[in-house]
Amino acid sequence: MDNPVLVEVTRGNTVESRHRGSIAIVDADGKLAFGAGDVEQGIFARSAIKALQAIPMVESGAAEALNFDDAELALACASHNGEDVHAKSARMMLFKAGLTEQDLMCGPQWPKHMDDCVEIVKTDDSPCQLHNNCSGKHAGFLAMAKTLGIPTENYIDFDHPVQAEIRNVLEQMSGGVLAHDVCGTDGCSIPTYAMDQQKTALAFARFATGVGLDPIRANAAEVLYEACVNEPYMVAGKNRFCTEIMDIFKGRVFVKVGAEGVFCAALPELGFGVTLKCEDGSVRGAEVMMAATVRSLLNLSEEEEKGLRTWEHLQLKNRRDILVGEVRPVADFKRLLNTI
Repeated sequence: MDNPVLVEVTRGNTVESRHRGSIAIVDADGKLAFGAGDVEQGIFARSAIKALQAIPMVESGAAEALNFDDAELALACASHNGEDVHAKSARMMLFKAGLTEQDLMCGPQWPKHMDDCVEIVKTDDSPCQLHNNCSGKHAGFLAMAKTLGIPTENYIDFDHPVQAEIRNVLEQMSGGVLAHDVCGTDGCSIPTYAMDQQKTALAFARFATGVGLDPIRANAAEVLYEACVNEPYMVAGKNRFCTEIMDIFKGRVFVKVGAEGVFCAALPELGFGVTLKCEDGSVRGAEVMMAATVRSLLNLSEEEEKGLRTWEHLQLKNRRDILVGEVRPVADFKRLLNTI
């Protein structure tokens, strides 16, 4: 099945470029409520499923034992900017577990924004693993291992007990089977899986509702959901889609970006999970797709409408700050969600 054009890029009054994509919107019983494109394809959701990867940390009791607060729990689900607040929070998570930055295996990374990079340079320092956008996730993995008495060495390996438990959670919540044949290596070095797009959406419907999960797992999902919507800045940071959308919707929506044009979302009031993929891997295309999807599904207040429109119609400006076009959903976007 060919994926439809869902987003267009204009210059003046002319469409200059187009982004194709696929969207799966699934309820907690696994029924495809709405969809567009090939929703049965295997996609590497990567960072979009960090909240699911954090479930074993909460479920095991490690988060409670180490007294992780909402900001730290949200950081465990984050692809953050590497701002000072993010790096310090990751360091504190490790400190609580009796570990240090040297125990991380995610690799160093410069912060996302230039002003944060400048602050590092001013001190004649270099970026470290704490600045890595996945440092909170890795700190959570290590915290779980240390609390349970599991070796912290090589915690990124496919057969390490932490990764095995994450795989068990993903399989149970999605109904998929995640073996070596669908396994790749993520940017932060952990295993990542080409999961069926529709089944990934099912996992987020269950994350949103707890349906189909045992009480301990449902509670862990609720704890992480609440932490992220209460502390959205820790999930991403300044000028970021995930942070601003969750701040706008005040608990109604959980959204999380992944690499190569992937987004996942959970909408508890509707009982839906969402997974989308911008076919060409474009982040801007994926952000507009997700904003338009949220609009299509929810009744919006005036404040929500105003905040969402900024991301649904991304302004394109030239180097003289002149508006030259926009990135926007196609006119029949909502109809396309009913094409399957």
